[in-house]
Amino acid sequence: MDGSRASWVSTTHDWAAAVDTDHLARIRQEPARFAPCGPEHLVLETVAYAADEAASRSGGRCVVTLHTDGSVSVEDDGRGTDTRVDEHGRVVRKPVMATRDLRFFDRPEAERLPDGHPRRGVSVVAALSEWLVHTNRRLDGSWSRRYEHGVPVTGLEPVEADGTTGTCVRFLPDEALRAQWSLNADDLARWSGHWPHLAVRLEDRRDGGDRSGR
Repeated sequence: MDGSRASWVSTTHDWAAAVDTDHLARIRQEPARFAPCGPEHLVLETVAYAADEAASRSGGRCVVTLHTDGSVSVEDDGRGTDTRVDEHGRVVRKPVMATRDLRFFDRPEAERLPDGHPRRGVSVVAALSEWLVHTNRRLDGSWSRRYEHGVPVTGLEPVEADGTTGTCVRFLPDEALRAQWSLNADDLARWSGHWPHLAVRLEDRRDGGDRSGR
């Protein structure tokens, strides 16, 4: 879709706002509220988007990887985060990391994630992470951008196509949250009932190996 951002319909996020610093600051001021179960809640907020995509296509896959540097990545096989071209020919990706999700944030009726806490959106993940890299691969191109505490610190950088589509979000939770890791394959099994269209796999590389679970 081409044209003025003002003409783009806001369904999940406001296309006109690239960064909402007040929104990000509010999240950072209340980490216990927005990540009530520690980093596992941040993973759930991210996986929820993969589940949305899987439900829209009647099925999909997602890999959650725990990395040796303390970061975690969530990678799916969907269509890739919505990306458009504005009236100036500039590529614009939906501002999911730096603005609020209009469906969930501050909505009492918002869906509950498998940990029993309300879904608020992936901007929570970005705001409560030292850094986050969001890569999306679409049929019409692939791009990546780095964020620090939710604020973009690079431009939208083209990524070489590899023949796949999907979204990968890799993030390093704030230090206070990283100490609370307890995610394992049993957790994924419990989540599966919440998101029946999504097959989730865990890869734990923290000890230098590759322990996988379903």
